[in-house]
Amino acid sequence: MTDFLTSVGFNDWILHVLLGLPVVAAIAVALMGPEAAKRTTLLVTVVEFVLSVGLWFSVNTATGTMELVQTVPWIPQWGIAYAVGIDGISLMMVLLTTMLMPLCVLGSFNYIKQREPAYYSLLLLLTTGMIGVFVSIDMFLFYVFWELMLIPMYFLIGIWGGKNRL
Repeated sequence: MTDFLTSVGFNDWILHVLLGLPVVAAIAVALMGPEAAKRTTLLVTVVEFVLSVGLWFSVNTATGTMELVQTVPWIPQWGIAYAVGIDGISLMMVLLTTMLMPLCVLGSFNYIKQREPAYYSLLLLLTTGMIGVFVSIDMFLFYVFWELMLIPMYFLIGIWGGKNRL
């Protein structure tokens, strides 16, 4: 399995895809009808999980170091970079996140009846925020992903939460 993943360059693109796919899908889902939004969100979250399972075979947790590190200067005058990587703890958190998101989508199929495309779009943005928090190496990038995670949560709780949501 590791040879196959290496042959397709898995380590070079996987973290970027795990972060970017939900954002692109969130934009598309926001423009869809309710049924298409549900199915597309479920499909995207399942694809995210399947892709993240490959991390299990790619990351050597015994080393205790960051792996699959990718760094691109973002704001070089302040020393800020788009720097992502993964280690044993973040591997488990990414796998847990990508495993739970399809279950969250399935659990909301019969419960969410209003503004469904907006709900599923926010859920996908939340996915990007959570994964970004776990794979970011740069502190500024971590903060950006943390805030990206909080904004959809605010709206998800405020609009679709229970009776005492506010």
